[in-house]
Amino acid sequence: MLIVLTCILVPIALLTVWVHDLALDTDRYVATVSPLASEPAIEAAAVKRITHAADVRVDGSQAASDIATWLQSQGLPPRAANAVKGLGPQLDSAVNDTVEKVATRFVESDRFERIWTNANRTAHSAVVHALTGEGRGAVGVNGGTVTLDVGEAVDQVKEALVDAGLSPASKIPDVDKQMVLLQSDQLEKIRDGAHLLDVIGNWFPVLVVVIGAAGVLLAHRRRRALARTALGAAFACLLVAIGLVIARRYYLDHLPPQVQSEAAAAAVFDTLLHFLRVSLRTAIVLGVVIALGAYLIGPGRLPRAVRGTSERTAYSAAHWAYGHQIRTGRAGTWAQAHRRWIALAALLIVALIFALWNHPTVLTILLLILVLLVLLALLALLAASGRATIEAEKAARSGPEGGR
Repeated sequence: MLIVLTCILVPIALLTVWVHDLALDTDRYVATVSPLASEPAIEAAAVKRITHAADVRVDGSQAASDIATWLQSQGLPPRAANAVKGLGPQLDSAVNDTVEKVATRFVESDRFERIWTNANRTAHSAVVHALTGEGRGAVGVNGGTVTLDVGEAVDQVKEALVDAGLSPASKIPDVDKQMVLLQSDQLEKIRDGAHLLDVIGNWFPVLVVVIGAAGVLLAHRRRRALARTALGAAFACLLVAIGLVIARRYYLDHLPPQVQSEAAAAAVFDTLLHFLRVSLRTAIVLGVVIALGAYLIGPGRLPRAVRGTSERTAYSAAHWAYGHQIRTGRAGTWAQAHRRWIALAALLIVALIFALWNHPTVLTILLLILVLLVLLALLALLAASGRATIEAEKAARSGPEGGR
């Protein structure tokens, strides 16, 4: 039962770490959302929202009519004056294009990235606010809708338009400048659970490890229990990862009208869940690696063959080295005598490094496995050299005795 409970709790533990880090670690939250400022989908949505908020009202038809009247008073033929009056729609289009170009240049500049980063740093707890129903700062929550205030960006675009000579931009009214990031009716339903997960914090994964270790130690066949625990936890994480893919597709297929851009919503969704996905993949790979390791130290035919081949290779290399006066002396004999404890210590050190690693990834696991394999290979060579030394010394002692 402890093993089954561990398999169920592993993905939940990863979820607690995800919520805890995004809510309480300002630097990690900012590092997570900062790349969104240069995401094309976010930039396009921001340009659209800022352009709409900075709507410059110019009556093109009236302006063209006034110009035509003045030109006609200066002697312009009536037919030409009528042609000038027909330029009203083109004036409206030109003004709109100018606003959009200025907004695009601003959004694609470093200024927008700084505004985005500073706003999210000030409101770094936006995610936990979204989950708990509270919102403040640049990021706000109303019901199931998460919005970002782009008011500062609109104000800077307004100044840029005035500086460019578009004087009507100075009359831009104070309208709604909220950019909808996320909207979900399910947000309300998960707030209580998210708050509990946030309270639990980082100690919950430690508790899960303790439960799993207790289950393995109480089992009759511990090696097999370890393999089953690792594979079960990996399978549970795989199910959650698949669930995230399905949830993403369902969310994007049911976007409400308040969300200005599906691509932007997808970018926000993927960015906020990136760490959780990486953690799930890491847990899956780690589970498979632990199960494989438990299998390779077992009594099966294939594990025995692998271990036997490794031993013979190490012994052949050590025997060749001894014959060429490459010897390890007491270090080799000591390693041969305490090989099992040395190997266990190396395994525990690698496991401790993994446990203390800040947000490990699949690459972290592969790197640590490589280090462990190198250490075990060196230990095997050292022990084989010690064994060769012992055998050579025995042969040397028995040689004279046999001659007498």
